[in-house]
Order: sequence, then C-alpha cells, then structure tokens
Amino acid sequence: MATVNVMSADPAGPSRTLRDALLIAERNLLNLRRTPGAVIAALVQPLMFVLLLAYVFGGSLGGAEYRTFLMGGIFAQAVTFNASFTAIGLAADMDKGMVDRFRALPTPRGSVILGRTLSDLALSVVTLSVTSLCGLLVGWRVEGSVLGALAAFGLLLLFAFAMSWVGATIGLMARSVEVAQSAGLIWLFPVTFISGAFVSVTRMPGPLRVVAEWNPVSATATAGRSLFGNEAPAAVVPPDSWPVQHAVAYAALCACAIVAVFMPLAVSRYRRIARG
Repeated sequence: MATVNVMSADPAGPSRTLRDALLIAERNLLNLRRTPGAVIAALVQPLMFVLLLAYVFGGSLGGAEYRTFLMGGIFAQAVTFNASFTAIGLAADMDKGMVDRFRALPTPRGSVILGRTLSDLALSVVTLSVTSLCGLLVGWRVEGSVLGALAAFGLLLLFAFAMSWVGATIGLMARSVEVAQSAGLIWLFPVTFISGAFVSVTRMPGPLRVVAEWNPVSATATAGRSLFGNEAPAAVVPPDSWPVQHAVAYAALCACAIVAVFMPLAVSRYRRIARG
C-alpha cells in the first residue's frame, strides 16, 4: 500500500513511474559490466560465510545438522547485506552527476530510486541462486515441499527489496561514496549477528535476547527454515516466543513495515536533493 501511495503522489502517475524505473533498473544492470567487482563481492561474501560458519561453528553445534540449519541464516544475511550495494550505488550516481542528469529529464522522482532497488533485487536473485548452490555442496537440502521452497525464496526477495530501501535512504543521506560505504556496512553486522540467524537466542543475555527474538533478520531466517523444512539441531534450541511461532507472518509484516517507513523517507530525501 505504501508503494502505491508514494507512486501516486507523483504527478506522472504510477504507470509512468514504474516504466521509467524499469528503464533505470536496466541501465543499472548494464552498468554492472563496467564494475564487475560489485557482482563478485555480492557473490563471494555469502559463500565465505557459508564455508566459515559451516565448518568453524558446525563442528561444535551439530555438524551436518547445523549446516542445514545455517543456510536459513545465510540466506537472510545475504539479502540484508545487499542493502549496502544500494547505498553505494546511489551515492556513486550522485557523485558522478547521474542524479543531476535524471533531474534534467522528465522522469518521475520516485522512479530513480525504485529503479535502483529493482536492479539490486535482481542482484539478490543471483546472490540467492549462487548461495543455494554452495549450500547444496555443504549438505543443505530442501526437505519440505516445492511450493514451500518457492514461498521461502519469495519471502527472502521481499525482505531484500525492503532492505534495499534502507540502503537507498542511507545512500541519499551520505555526502560521498566513502561515507555511504562505511554507513552502509557498519549497521549490518550487529543487525545480522544479534539475531537467531546462526545461533539460538536462548543463550543470549536478557536484553539482547529480546532484540534478537524480534529482529526481522531472525524472523526471515526462521521463516526460511520453516518453509524449506529444515529443523534446528539439538544444540540449537529455538525460543518459545511469538515471533518464532509465527515467523512467516512476522517476517512478511516486517518487510512491508520497512518498505512503508523507508520508501517515503528515501523519496522525500531525493526530492530535497533535487530541489537542492
């Protein structure tokens, strides 16, 4: 609903906004050929975490069972970390004057940011595909239904889209690419590690446990495991809390809430820059 409201606020209308956004997304994807390092980083990062966590933590937390459990957290972390590419990409466009060029065109304001988030959503599809192949190599399997697996990937992509709007807001507020790179990464580590993505939150201290239980990353990881049919090993005891018991609904609700909050913030910031 928030997406429709923001698009409708543009005098050009939602259809024009979406059309121009798709054109800008295509431009962003074509531009990746000039910066292959960004694609490599997006692919290498989750693979590194899969191998490190699977064989460093896995030995003490359940071996093969933990590696299966781990993948839900890796998927959630991978799409969360892709928010940094949105921040850096928008900051780079501003630094190179591309935003000024878009402003000179009869392009709806929201389409520039929507195009960036859509192109980064396509990058998340590639990231999830490669990460899934790596998971298969370390022993992860989809133990549920095909529909459940498709729902899991759909939920992960919804969360990726939501987090890209967080990255867009950070990128538009940064004064340089360097600031966007630092600000786009510094918050990701506590958000992903103070969660149930890789370990049970039941062993965390009281305040951290509450934060971890209600963390959208925890909900997305738990929902993914549930839809993939992956059970937690005996060494990882899931908490008996509402976000865990209703992980799929809570994860979807969190993603929609993030979009509802950060999409208007990003568009408002872009308009202030455009009026500059």
